[in-house]
Amino acid sequence: MLPLMVFAVLCVLWESLVWVGVWPEYLLPAPSQVGKYLFKAVIEGTLPNAALVTFRRLIMGYLIGVITGVPLGLLIGRVELFRYTLGWIALGLQALPSICWAPLALLWFGQTEEAMLFIVVMGCVWSVILSTESGVRNVPRIYVWAARTMGSRGLHTWVMVILPAALPFIVNGMKQGWAFAWRSLMAAEIYITIVTGFGLGHLLHFARELHAMDAVLGIMLVIVFVGLLADKICFAPVERWIRERWGALKE
Repeated sequence: MLPLMVFAVLCVLWESLVWVGVWPEYLLPAPSQVGKYLFKAVIEGTLPNAALVTFRRLIMGYLIGVITGVPLGLLIGRVELFRYTLGWIALGLQALPSICWAPLALLWFGQTEEAMLFIVVMGCVWSVILSTESGVRNVPRIYVWAARTMGSRGLHTWVMVILPAALPFIVNGMKQGWAFAWRSLMAAEIYITIVTGFGLGHLLHFARELHAMDAVLGIMLVIVFVGLLADKICFAPVERWIRERWGALKE
């Protein structure tokens, strides 16, 4: 409740400052105008349709990034050859802003859904790889030694010992990967215009072209809300379960 109360107070203060003319309304419209735009966009179906298109692209790209990144991170963490080859590549590409993949995606795939998917995957996969690698390398050796003295070998050691011990790092990497995938998709939708579906990034781009600040701020609020909702619904319960399962103190 406290965040909602703080948000309500800020909205009232913001509305008051606009009403007394502290800044021009066309630069920073009042919350009431932003609310009117959001209500109109929801009733007309523009905002829900754009959100569905964006979510479809985001989930597909994110799942591909996780399915690819976790196994590669496990290999990099346990096999020295992969660590000094693919590990260094992942570390270098992690620092590359995701929007830098857009020109390459356009040249390879054109203005298509595949270009969007490529940018999202490239934006999230490297953080998943590096977090998984860090988790594997931080597994105490005594865990593996103890498992081997009890007869654990090969795949059983990976699945029953290494993977659970590295799970907090993996979940953290998945959380970071989601954030990077979300940012990458917004950048891709602003940068690339395709006719197969207009997402939230496209709406933001068109609002900027039309100088519609109420639409710009409204869509930005929706993007922030979706990020918070994903964390509270998807990742926070998993992190809480990990803390309780492995004996950490409850919040």
